[in-house]
Amino acid sequence: MPSATIISDDVRTVEATSADGRLLVAPERLVEALGWELKPQGLCRDDVCVPVRDQAALFRGEDLDLSAVAAALGRPAVVDAAAGMAAVAMDADGRRQALDSLHAPSFVLDDLDGGPHPLEEWLGRKKLLVAFASW
Repeated sequence: MPSATIISDDVRTVEATSADGRLLVAPERLVEALGWELKPQGLCRDDVCVPVRDQAALFRGEDLDLSAVAAALGRPAVVDAAAGMAAVAMDADGRRQALDSLHAPSFVLDDLDGGPHPLEEWLGRKKLLVAFASW
């Protein structure tokens, strides 16, 4: 079975398929993909459950649509099914806290020679991050 890369709280590679521009995972792979589990009471992680009124809307055939699951969790998602990739954002409260704190999450970028540079390397100094995308 083909795999997909899911970027969320961390980066995970899971078995997934694509159909009609959607990234689909088997229900038993949801924990592996996003850290959430579909239960009768909703989408659950540890002792937290998010009620899902219409669980059937999360499915495409026998598999779960990652975009629909992310939407049910209140987490925006960007999916490129053809490339086998999905990025799932924090929930609204997490995004609001991140903006209010003005604190960037830790990340590492490689320089032109391939050397890694973590954000913490630049503590106390102003930073300019330039991003480019061809699309």
